Amino acid sequence: MKDGISAERQNQTITRADLTDAVYRRVGLSRAESAELVEVVLQEMSDTLAAGETVKLSSFGSFVVRDKGQRIGRNPKTGVEVPISPRRVMVFKPSNILKARINGDTADAED
Repeated sequence: MKDGISAERQNQTITRADLTDAVYRRVGLSRAESAELVEVVLQEMSDTLAAGETVKLSSFGSFVVRDKGQRIGRNPKTGVEVPISPRRVMVFKPSNILKARINGDTADAED
């Protein structure tokens, strides 16, 4: 892969250490500063999402928190109905630019 994460990492999970290393190599901060920068960004995103707010990264996508109400579910083995309690879920909505990049296309509109 160009621009950061090495080719042998393709098709594998990218870790905090990988992100830290990419910042270290591309930005020129020390390893400690790079690690702190990655942690601060991830903590800010986590805090914002925990507060129920949306995190939108231009040309990448949006992380959105949604409230799901209580509903009745069914145990697939027994068929017994069970209540599913209300909860909050996070969804990721990729931008059109990211979708196009994943599909090898170019996006016309900025998202």
